[in-house]
Amino acid sequence: MFILSTVKPTDTIIDDMKSTFSDETFVFYPSMNEAYEDIPKADIIITLGEDLTPEIIEKASHLKWVMVVSAGLERMPFEALDERGIIVTNARGIHKIPMAEYTFSMILQVARQNTKLYELEKKQVWDRTLVRTFELYGKTLAIIGVGAIGGEIARIAKAFNMNVIGVNTSGNNQPNIDKMYSISQLEDVLGLADVIVSILPSTAETKHLLAESHFDLMKNSCIFINIGRGDLVKDEVLVKVMEQGKIHHAVLDVFETEPLPENHPLWSMENVTVTPHISSITKNYMPRAFDIFKENLPVFKSGAGEYVNLIDLKRGY
Repeated sequence: MFILSTVKPTDTIIDDMKSTFSDETFVFYPSMNEAYEDIPKADIIITLGEDLTPEIIEKASHLKWVMVVSAGLERMPFEALDERGIIVTNARGIHKIPMAEYTFSMILQVARQNTKLYELEKKQVWDRTLVRTFELYGKTLAIIGVGAIGGEIARIAKAFNMNVIGVNTSGNNQPNIDKMYSISQLEDVLGLADVIVSILPSTAETKHLLAESHFDLMKNSCIFINIGRGDLVKDEVLVKVMEQGKIHHAVLDVFETEPLPENHPLWSMENVTVTPHISSITKNYMPRAFDIFKENLPVFKSGAGEYVNLIDLKRGY
């Protein structure tokens, strides 16, 4: 079996794959361009999901399974994959720890005004009247798009004695969440929260889901954090909302256009924190992703058992 990876992990991971599955042929490249000549041989392709096209799928005449070592699938050529009956799995769930930790690092940064304190430290200013902080205790956190990541955020939030409400497609009860709502009840949720965290993926239903009118429903003191996908809300809407000070602070790790262009207004706003789509990235990212591949390969070879994170190609998730 020929396994082609267009992601080149650490030598430790490569050695582990080759020793664990010594009967298989693994080839690792840093990009699809460099892997191009080997595509027709591939029974399995391991990818970040952004380099596959219908043309690549057509060229990969032996391809039976695509393992996406990320959670995002919005750039996948689902129609071409579905026509060939190719299995797709992804790395959903591996992001919950780093993204939950990122979320609370940012909530605490805003609540404790760490950026302001850092500026004062560099200026050697000792003035305890210049910083106004608040506690998380008793505050309400709303998680939009409750899944593995949202569940981990909720678990940590309870340690801060926060009230946690959540939104997902079904509205079914979830651990560590005090009350769940369906996505159709989103407008009822927004005004209840002191902190809103969106973890929604990019789908036809979620694209530009949040409009200016939704921010009008939020508390003026609200912190809005987006760690899902940038097309949840238009950048121009965010600029207008933050210029008008409709909410207290926005923490944005994802954007409609990435990288965020130089001189974009969001870079320079004091009530906006910009990070370069790194909420899920730590040194543990690739080991966790390839652990899922290790669980799924025996299922693929034997035809017995259930895949971890099998994707419904018609739904796109």
